[in-house]
Amino acid sequence: MVGGRQTVALGLAERRTGLMCRGAQSAFSGRKRWEERHPQVAEALRQLADAHAQQDPTFRTSLTYTRLTAQAALQALREQGYSADQLPSPSTMAEVLNRIGFRLRTVVKAKPQKKIKETDAIFDNMKKKMTKPCHQAMSNA
Repeated sequence: MVGGRQTVALGLAERRTGLMCRGAQSAFSGRKRWEERHPQVAEALRQLADAHAQQDPTFRTSLTYTRLTAQAALQALREQGYSADQLPSPSTMAEVLNRIGFRLRTVVKAKPQKKIKETDAIFDNMKKKMTKPCHQAMSNA
């Protein structure tokens, strides 16, 4: 076991402070995300997705659904004047939309409420009102 005591001490310190300790290798290696490399385009994408977004119809989750596909988002950003070298591939665009909080799927239609006890009474009352002859209409004739 390499560095067992040090690893345990580090883990305890992270838990105590709530801060994650990362080594230089993991902190500064790897490719930056598309949003970090192109913040202006990412903001334009966020505004575009917000315009097409809809809250979960059941309001049970905080997820936002969108009908905007990755292809449609790329086309809209091209129309706004962003060049091809600033835009990611369609698969990366789908991942970016998911990362910024937009689920890529069709919005579920709100389900109608089930029939309640008062429904029949409401419709009976409406029928009575509709079948009553209108006295004003007859007197004006």
